[in-house]
Amino acid sequence: MNELGVAIIGCGAISPLHAKTITGIKGVSLLTVVDIDSDKASHAGKEFDCHAINDYREILNDDRIDVVHLCTPHDLHAEMAIELLRAGKHVLTEKPIAVDLPSAKRMHEAAQDSKRQLGVVFQNRYNEASIQIKKIIDSGMFGKLLCMKGIVTWYRSEDYYRDSTWRGRWSTEGGGLLINQTIHTLDLLQWFGGEIASVKGNITTDVLDGVIEVEDTAHANIQFANHVTGLFYGTNTYLHNSPVEMELVFDEGTLNLRRDRLYLWKDGKETLLCEPQFSASEGKSYWGTGHKRLIEDFYEHVLSGHKFWLDGAEGIKALELVAEIYSSSRRSHVLHL
Repeated sequence: MNELGVAIIGCGAISPLHAKTITGIKGVSLLTVVDIDSDKASHAGKEFDCHAINDYREILNDDRIDVVHLCTPHDLHAEMAIELLRAGKHVLTEKPIAVDLPSAKRMHEAAQDSKRQLGVVFQNRYNEASIQIKKIIDSGMFGKLLCMKGIVTWYRSEDYYRDSTWRGRWSTEGGGLLINQTIHTLDLLQWFGGEIASVKGNITTDVLDGVIEVEDTAHANIQFANHVTGLFYGTNTYLHNSPVEMELVFDEGTLNLRRDRLYLWKDGKETLLCEPQFSASEGKSYWGTGHKRLIEDFYEHVLSGHKFWLDGAEGIKALELVAEIYSSSRRSHVLHL
């Protein structure tokens, strides 16, 4: 197969990680970066020695471009992805797959119709601890999974939202904390737990009221079809970006995730099972270092012609859980009136 030509749309904070990974993959070449902000596009073009443009539509008919990475605001994912897929491009999009389920399903259908790959970036599934947890659950080595919890206590300032006008709005971000920051942890909970039977949750704006129209804090009780109970709590109001914490309780032991290190508590003794294998330069200490592995795996699948496993259908699952928490919160507020 000839070398794959790649474009990145959106030259914001996450795009350099994509670009640096692309430049290290054999058989792949970053040809174009796109941003409506000319300065951002120009800077990225110079940094990565590639063409810089302002309108993504220019690449729709560019036969040199085979794969496009979407690092854009949430509300642009669906429209761009569908156009690109129909133009014969493979697409790898940052999370969330879209701002709402109908848009996400249209993206998945476009990928199926075009027979092109649609990948969704849930990089925490590639963290070593996540991989080990999934293997332990599937193997049953510690008996049945009984319950699990995920806790995210991060910080997003007023300036974080004011500096990017698309953030903090239902129409453009699709929500707040749940759909942007904690969707990764919710994705892991549903990946570990499987089919969801019911969700009861609530969202609030505890600190950023008047700054954003969405939530900065949320909690949920998730009941899975296999009778596992999942608890979730998240907030953007902590003043510090703490590492994600998870706990999974089995019949014969308990797994604890702390600072991306996985510990087993069994028979009154704690044992370190695994720790991160990558440098901090490949991610952030509080959300993991799986981006590089995910992007490399996506290209392995594209180059080999095999279907990438973290596709539109998988991306929709996390969005469905987010939507269920929002829906539950709205119902609860109506009942309290």
